Amino acid sequence: MEFIVALNGKVNYPLTLDPGVWIFDDRKEDLHTLFDLDKSKENEQEKYLKEVSAHWDRELQEGAVPPSEQKKQSSKTTLKETLLTSSFAISLSYFIYNAQPHPDAEKVRIESGDGSVEITFEEAQNGYFAFSNNGKPLKEDGPVHFYFGDGRNKENPIKHISAVTIL
Repeated sequence: MEFIVALNGKVNYPLTLDPGVWIFDDRKEDLHTLFDLDKSKENEQEKYLKEVSAHWDRELQEGAVPPSEQKKQSSKTTLKETLLTSSFAISLSYFIYNAQPHPDAEKVRIESGDGSVEITFEEAQNGYFAFSNNGKPLKEDGPVHFYFGDGRNKENPIKHISAVTIL
């Protein structure tokens, strides 16, 4: 089984997505709390850029300050434990944005081992790719699972995804 997902179709830049590296991505979200929260609908890309900008500005003004060794050690173990025990998902909108879809894109086809599913472009933008379950990659029925942004398929996500085609 291929452990990559192709994003192609009506895009300027076709992408090959590797879910194995998303565990290190700061944009990942905890899958167990993803649909439980009543989140504000601030654009996630804008939120990420604001956080990165604030960090950059702080380092320019204050300089990079290394954390104390004790604090550094405890945060590493906490992060490691979190990564090894949690389930994560990432918004599909980040990848669609980077692929730069054509203005006339209206639908998205999700190709899976169980067939293909066509959804609206907006549903794809609001959807999530789950890529880890309890700290482990989704090897048996992955590499990713697709969840609609409103969580309507959280009990039965689309599995065995091999490609996403913008139509």
